[in-house]
Amino acid sequence: MSGDSPLTILHDISFEVASGESIAIVGASGSGKSTLLGLLAGLDTPTSGSVQLNGIDLFALDEDGRARLRGELAGFVFQSFQLLPALSALENVMLPLELAGRKDAREHALLSLQQVGLSARAHHRPQHLSGGEQQRVALARAFVTRPKILFADEPTGNLDATTGAQVIDLMLELNRAQGTTLILVTHDVALAGRCARQLRLEAGSMAQ
Repeated sequence: MSGDSPLTILHDISFEVASGESIAIVGASGSGKSTLLGLLAGLDTPTSGSVQLNGIDLFALDEDGRARLRGELAGFVFQSFQLLPALSALENVMLPLELAGRKDAREHALLSLQQVGLSARAHHRPQHLSGGEQQRVALARAFVTRPKILFADEPTGNLDATTGAQVIDLMLELNRAQGTTLILVTHDVALAGRCARQLRLEAGSMAQ
């Protein structure tokens, strides 16, 4: 709300995403990109409209139901990495599997770290890893559950160009290898161009 007037962040947005597709949501700062990603993931609740994830209406579920669905279907990568500082790289990657009650969490987490080239850094805590290494740990954590869909919000925003390109190579490689649907928010034109499709937002609406 802005004073007594409602503030509309997004309006008249409708699109479908095919399984395994890679989509970049682009647009100027303040155009509603991160808000749209939050709605697609069920992290935010819309005042109207619906989001279907794997055929399920997200907002027909309560908050706990949405959280369970995210745990079953989705992975996340953020600009700020969101690693737990008290845990090693391995423990960070094991966490979603442990929360799901998996007994083979360590085995799969080690394999996931190997896929991102960080086997030798498995027992290092985040503060002893570079930014690029931290984002690769975040990728390993996101993909370790073999999610049907990965949401990424400015995944290269805190990285230099070379490291960012390496992270994107890895993300798209994992996307192809696992058939994971990829939806990412980015201001990086080069990154957006590597996705199969781009959705451009302008002042909260989809540009034609």
